Amino acid sequence: MAIENETILIKTSAKSLNDITLRIKEQVRSSNIQDGICTLFIKHTSASLIIQENADPSVLRDIENFFKKLVPENNDLYVHTAEGSDDMPAHIRSLLTNTHLSIPIINKELQLGTWQGIYLYEHRNHFHERKVIVNIIGE
Repeated sequence: MAIENETILIKTSAKSLNDITLRIKEQVRSSNIQDGICTLFIKHTSASLIIQENADPSVLRDIENFFKKLVPENNDLYVHTAEGSDDMPAHIRSLLTNTHLSIPIINKELQLGTWQGIYLYEHRNHFHERKVIVNIIGE
């Protein structure tokens, strides 16, 4: 069994779903792993990782619109406001989504569905440089 680890940096746009599918596929293809699993972990508490449809961009807009209503900014419930009105909502959004993903690898290919893409979901109102650990395990 072999293990390969890489930390990649992703420059995000403000409050956006950033498609990182090709970057992760390239990591898998360039690895020495034929069959196994790819685990992704984001090292932040105000951004997350999701697998979502990558064919129709309106899906991504609908997701963001849903989260705007579900977790609004400037809410009187929030005590943690030192880093801005978007900070606590970003933490809640991260809590409701994922900080890690696991995707099978077969024949050096991620086993994503036809319309599935991997997204780094930036929850803050400003761009950031996010760190994602790509851990590939297998043979």
